Amino acid sequence: MGLLSDALESLINLAGGVIGLVALTIAARAPDEDRPFGYDKAEYFASGAEGALIVLAAIGIIIAAVDRMLHPQPLTEVATGIAVSVVASLLNLLTARVLLQAGLRHQSIALEADARHLMSDVWTSAAVVVGVAAVMLTGWSWLDPLLAILVAANIVRTGVQLLNRSLAGLMDAALPPEERAVLIGLLDGLRAEGVAYHALRTRAAGARRFVSVHLLVPGEWTVERGHEIAEQFEQTVMQRWPRATVVVHVEPIDDPRSYADQHLVG
Repeated sequence: MGLLSDALESLINLAGGVIGLVALTIAARAPDEDRPFGYDKAEYFASGAEGALIVLAAIGIIIAAVDRMLHPQPLTEVATGIAVSVVASLLNLLTARVLLQAGLRHQSIALEADARHLMSDVWTSAAVVVGVAAVMLTGWSWLDPLLAILVAANIVRTGVQLLNRSLAGLMDAALPPEERAVLIGLLDGLRAEGVAYHALRTRAAGARRFVSVHLLVPGEWTVERGHEIAEQFEQTVMQRWPRATVVVHVEPIDDPRSYADQHLVG
């Protein structure tokens, strides 16, 4: 049961990899008239689908494991199963490292999801091998389905994490705190120029970042000077996130109407 649960999760990896490939192909499309903000959100559908598949696989493992507990059977072909599992784990480890590096480099949630899922498989497989060996040494057949249930619980945790991240992306959640801290630091640096800000809104779509903010400048400034400050901020943000889309609205700091929408945050 432990090896079977490990094998079933590997099949889920294959399905998730195919879904991720299709989603990345779609996400790579350039913005057009129908999708002016691009297709990057396709990655969230891929990671969400993989998360759902993982949870379904775990439910199947638990059902089979409970049945095996009620109807215990002796283990057979253990050596072959362990050998295949060890080889598969090494391949998963190598693949996960490559995927994680690519995912972090390109800020791709689909690649990162696949990588972290594969890494969880490596640890799961290690636990399975140890557990099956323990069954062979002790003769306690109930350890096998119990191990499968523990593996399934770990699979559920991974699946739920992927679903949460995917839903957050589809619901236009704000950028992570560490990224917002960078933006706020850049905006606070403008205060020395007499510039204030509010209505900072952020979101992400795959590797793309979207930032919207209102800059409040002294009323006696020329349009050109206000525009220069806005351009300076936009360029600084895009140096940090090359695929960012930045929208800056410049307002006079001494006009009461400029504060009508200051409650907007992101």
